[in-house]
Amino acid sequence: MKRTLALKLVFAMALVLLAVSADAQKQPPAVATPGAAPSGKPQSTVTTPGFTPNNARTCLTCHGSNPKVMAIFQSPMANKGDARTQFAIAGCEACHGNAADHVAGKAPWPAIVFAGPHASPVPVRNQACLACHESHDRLNWVGSKHDREGVACTDCHTAHAAKDPVLARAIQPNICFTCHARIRSETFEYSHHPIREGLVSCTDCHNPHGSFASDTKMLKEFTINQTCYNCHADKRGPLLWEHQPVRENCMLCHTPHGSNQPRLQIEQINFLCSSCHSATGANHSGGAFGGLSAIPFRGPGSTFTNSALANQRACTNCHSQVHGSNSPAGAFFFR
Repeated sequence: MKRTLALKLVFAMALVLLAVSADAQKQPPAVATPGAAPSGKPQSTVTTPGFTPNNARTCLTCHGSNPKVMAIFQSPMANKGDARTQFAIAGCEACHGNAADHVAGKAPWPAIVFAGPHASPVPVRNQACLACHESHDRLNWVGSKHDREGVACTDCHTAHAAKDPVLARAIQPNICFTCHARIRSETFEYSHHPIREGLVSCTDCHNPHGSFASDTKMLKEFTINQTCYNCHADKRGPLLWEHQPVRENCMLCHTPHGSNQPRLQIEQINFLCSSCHSATGANHSGGAFGGLSAIPFRGPGSTFTNSALANQRACTNCHSQVHGSNSPAGAFFFR
């Protein structure tokens, strides 16, 4: 009786094993997926058809001795543990495109080349970057001045680097000056923003990837004044007595990169003021600063004011609050 029961149990176990074996044979074999987790479950990413898994090892067979290539492994772009990086999905091919023919010796270079005499067209190179970096402050790249001028992302950025040099405040201006030579010359003038000293960078005021501003200067803010107020908040106001040109545009009196006049003024202070406050010029103003109060004075001669102008004293010796005043007696912007 016991022997019969044991035989039945053995027979039942054999049937179970046969059933499990049959199901396993029906399932398709597992295929390695680029970006797959160690457990075999694919991450929530899409891989371009034709990309070869683990291609970085294949590429480094030839390119591993080049220190410029290997530098990318010190950057966040090569963090394979971060599913947001394209390097974790398709390795080198995420940027350089399908390299199957290049690896097989059928093509001298991969689908996308970023530098050198065989560089791919600028739109192709930029699209490879924008595939990941199109959000945030790069939303306005398409149609921006740099885009229209045919600037490539790699003209400014270095992907194969532990840290992109253009992101360093002290280095960034020199990269911009590669094209903007006139601006570089202005930073050497007597009065200038401390750009060469590394205290101000170009991207403090400009967004090189495009701007919402209506002009072509790619400002970070909608207007010039709003951009200036990011640092010069004391000029923002509101003020009881406002100087209209100041409220309109800071650059009516100042130049942003450098000047041979104090305080980045566009010309010597008395000439600057008289360009508006002149009783004889075409731009003479009315009200408190026109007519008898303008320069030169139409009213009775004034020994004090005429002597001050003759001795090249500045208007701001008396009218020091030129950006506006909260004083009840500040209509003339006196100190």
